[in-house]
Amino acid sequence: MTLVAGVDSSTQSCKVVVRDAETGALVREGRAPHPDGTEVDPAAWAAALQTAIGEAGGFADVAAVAVGGQQHGMVCLDEDGEVVRPALLWNDTRSARAATDLTAELGGGQAWADAVGLVPVASFTVTKLRWLAEHEPASAARTAAVCLPHDWLTWQLAGTPGLDALVTDRGDASGTGYWSPLTEEYRPDLLERAFGRRPVLPRVLGPAERAGVV
Repeated sequence: MTLVAGVDSSTQSCKVVVRDAETGALVREGRAPHPDGTEVDPAAWAAALQTAIGEAGGFADVAAVAVGGQQHGMVCLDEDGEVVRPALLWNDTRSARAATDLTAELGGGQAWADAVGLVPVASFTVTKLRWLAEHEPASAARTAAVCLPHDWLTWQLAGTPGLDALVTDRGDASGTGYWSPLTEEYRPDLLERAFGRRPVLPRVLGPAERAGVV
């Protein structure tokens, strides 16, 4: 029997299921809670993941792992891959003013919709980057790479092999505010508008591409 595992790192908890790849039958599972709040140290996600994996019997006999997680948040990493500050989650609304400003700067909501398929609101990463640049310039200056919670957890599972190994998928990238689902490319001009420069961003994987090795 070939086993596969799924990880769901949501706002409230981390859940792991191990299933028979052929039948889909549940073999075992585990879960662990995440801290409350809209600002979270990513280390808490890693700890919850390891607890959930342990409860699910581990991955030693698992052939493949798929990771899903909360979207839109902001995880900032320095040049050594260390977390710069607690991650801002999708439900953190402190960047609402930044969303309004960015929308106006580009010429309104339609201009954003044409560019990246969305209109900025406080949930999206692009607005959180503007907030960081304006309110925590020292943290912004330390930031060498930006990724989403899902991306960071995948990177942790792969052994944090370097900033250039960060990866994401089309679903997560399309919720950042600086990736176009039409061209399937990042919009560095929008990133620079929000943050003032271009940090390292995760490579956007194709549907069948492998993210790494556990």
